Amino acid sequence: MHNKKSSFLWEHFTWPEIEAYLKTVDTVILPCGAIEQHGPHLPVDVDYFDAKYMAFKVAEGCEEPKPLVLPPIPFGVSYHHDDFKGTLSVTNDALSRFVYDIGMSLAKNGIKKIVILNGHGDNAPTLSYAAQMINRDAKIFVCVDTGETSDIDLLNLIDTPNDAHAGEIETSTTLALRPDMVQMDKAENETLKFGSKFLDFDNERSVNWYVQTHKISESGIMGNATKATKEKGEKMWEIMIHNMVRFVESIKNTPLEDLYQRRY
Repeated sequence: MHNKKSSFLWEHFTWPEIEAYLKTVDTVILPCGAIEQHGPHLPVDVDYFDAKYMAFKVAEGCEEPKPLVLPPIPFGVSYHHDDFKGTLSVTNDALSRFVYDIGMSLAKNGIKKIVILNGHGDNAPTLSYAAQMINRDAKIFVCVDTGETSDIDLLNLIDTPNDAHAGEIETSTTLALRPDMVQMDKAENETLKFGSKFLDFDNERSVNWYVQTHKISESGIMGNATKATKEKGEKMWEIMIHNMVRFVESIKNTPLEDLYQRRY
């Protein structure tokens, strides 16, 4: 039976319970994902599942009162994967407006801090735009994490350069949680090489750029999925959850005005 007193899932509360809870905490986590191709070996729900799982584990790892976790947004900006069946994409305009409306509604509820936990890299520009608009109009704290809190650590755990999609990282993290959903016999090595270091996805000096996936990958994999292991994935989740818990705790425990002025 569901124990409401220990719950942090927004949808499990009654309205009087949410009203009472919001007197103790002003922070929410909004998971955003995507339903899109992840090569011939991974399910299309990876970004959605991972964002939902991550949000739950981060809230679970936080001290009481825990941040509230909103129902995840399953669909994202995935037009670049359209040549691969199974991909469901929404426009940048639709996603940004949807997130903006959710954010403004949260502000009306009294929420002062929104952490958008993004499980799909190509949602990032759209979610950042929505975050700016919510901040502008509701004057509350809104941030977007697309792995920034942990990416540098994960790159130290892998061998593959430009491991951007369905490769060593995502195959490992899926093996760690749902090994039955990974078809390793269909994993491929599609390590990417570009003509300039400024185009490399994992170079700290690289620019943001966009491309249709089929132009750089036949399988839909961008990386080397054959190097993935469950052990790597378990370590990745440990790092990601730990770092995000520390970040969310610092946001949750700092008054809004102090958050803007605090010197670290």
